[in-house]
Amino acid sequence: MSVRAISIMSLMAACGLAIAQPVFESPSPTAGSSTSQKAHEMADRGIYKAIEYENAAKPGPAIIVLPGEIKSNNATFVQRITTNNIADFAELELGRANFKILERADLGPLLNEFQLAYTLGDPNQARKLLQKGKFRTTKWVIKFDVLKAEQVAKAEEGFQGQPLGRIFGILAGGTAGAVGETAIGSVRTGEATGVWIIGMRYKLIDANTAEQVATGYTEEKMEIGAKTQAVLGFSQGAQGGLTLDGMVQRLVQKLVWEIDRRYK
Repeated sequence: MSVRAISIMSLMAACGLAIAQPVFESPSPTAGSSTSQKAHEMADRGIYKAIEYENAAKPGPAIIVLPGEIKSNNATFVQRITTNNIADFAELELGRANFKILERADLGPLLNEFQLAYTLGDPNQARKLLQKGKFRTTKWVIKFDVLKAEQVAKAEEGFQGQPLGRIFGILAGGTAGAVGETAIGSVRTGEATGVWIIGMRYKLIDANTAEQVATGYTEEKMEIGAKTQAVLGFSQGAQGGLTLDGMVQRLVQKLVWEIDRRYK
């Protein structure tokens, strides 16, 4: 860093100016409204949160993350999540846990050969591939597989005020009955919740022998919900939940936490 740059930074510090990431404003016409605040509160619960890995201060060995498999045939899941998505999340988290990541992009045309060698457990082919340049330092190859991804439960409930409003109108009679029938009859409420269970496994493979060193599995529930309410023409509603990408990333974090804790 030049003397001038150091002087500028010192001057800014002396003036009490903070150097921080840029902050952007939302151009949404509802920004700052009550619906915006509720939506942001829900989104904040699903936003990415970095976790602290127990042995992050200890450097881990060189590893290569290969795209795993998605065993589920759930159409919604396989349309939104790919094996490369999962491998990208794994590289991110393993890097944060202080493992040395050898990028898949560096494998180039060798990627398919790597996948085949470690899928078939072919030690001769694995050693042959690892004799090439930077890959000689590789200790482990790791894969993350999705074994389960299904919506397992759904529940709905709601209320329609028209039948009760008609009864009230008949019993009360007159103007009060008519007003009450209109008010009660206008009430509409509804609520629906769906729950997924998604399970993920990792396989830790010795880079030289192509033998499995360790494996682990975890699963989590993912809830998606919506609710609406309407009275006398006024309505409000909300819907949301963790995305499939967000759930996959959380599962990867749990498994990387285990790998960091047990196999460094």
